Amino acid sequence: MSVSHDFWLSCGHHLLDRDATGKLLVTDEFLKAYLARPELMPPPEACSAERGLHSRLLLDPRQPIAASRVAAIADADTRENWQTMIGWRDHLVRYCSLEAAYLEIVRRNIKFPHILICQLVQAILRNALDDCGDVFMLRAAEMFFRPQRLLLQEASIVAIDEETEPSPGLHSRSPLSTLLGLLPTAESYWERSDRFDMALDLTTGRRGLIALGDVFARWLSHLLAIDVVVEPLAELQSEPFSWYVGLSSDATRIGDTIWNGDDLDDGARTQLVSLFRLTFEDPADVIENVRGEPLYLLLAMNADGVLRLKPQNLIAGLPIRQVEAVN
Repeated sequence: MSVSHDFWLSCGHHLLDRDATGKLLVTDEFLKAYLARPELMPPPEACSAERGLHSRLLLDPRQPIAASRVAAIADADTRENWQTMIGWRDHLVRYCSLEAAYLEIVRRNIKFPHILICQLVQAILRNALDDCGDVFMLRAAEMFFRPQRLLLQEASIVAIDEETEPSPGLHSRSPLSTLLGLLPTAESYWERSDRFDMALDLTTGRRGLIALGDVFARWLSHLLAIDVVVEPLAELQSEPFSWYVGLSSDATRIGDTIWNGDDLDDGARTQLVSLFRLTFEDPADVIENVRGEPLYLLLAMNADGVLRLKPQNLIAGLPIRQVEAVN
């Protein structure tokens, strides 16, 4: 009998409901969780307008809030936090699911704080990966909403969460090997998933890149109802580089260079972490002028060795014919 594991408890997925198709429904409990954030919890010195607004929303987190109520808050920074929060709440409840709310953010390029969007991405991924028992896929999925610091040594590339601090005694002949010996491994992931402290090997041919490609496929299937296969490549194939999606700002810049036929300098080659080939299971999902041609995904870190993956680029950058799969 298979054992079901829970993970990423901190994303609040237990507070959400699901519709008949498995998409996430906003609940009052989920909205109230935002009110516990330190940016919104009134301190002892808070004005009466701030305390009153917080108390009122605890009773009914969906109730309309007039702009004048927020404007009455004395502290300017607090006022801005509440304006952001009310706008975020209004956006989430306007759509039939969290997935639909996220797609609208991507398609209309709506500006919300990065931390709120990352939390939304995590909740959606938690839903999309609910039946996943592959620890490497779950760890790879963390890259969608948490920046990664990449450590390079010889032919190896290892990702660790940017907030994970290497041991101060890490000065051995092989620091990468020492660090990997200190960080938790796959065996303890279920108990530690909210610590985000497992290292992931992104070296070509290893399990990490394969798992990341599988997460890309699951992301597109869940949000857009399209089926794809995503394979990591050791190098660019001989086929024409006709369509590509950069999965980070640096990856887009590198993709532009390749597409223009220019040579990559040594710095760009070092920053390019991986290349993936994406194949649509149903060619009818692709716009006609690129149907049948290879599509590539590029993954690259910045000059400081940090990778900030942009999952929204997968939604906005692919030549998908039917873009309204989720209403």
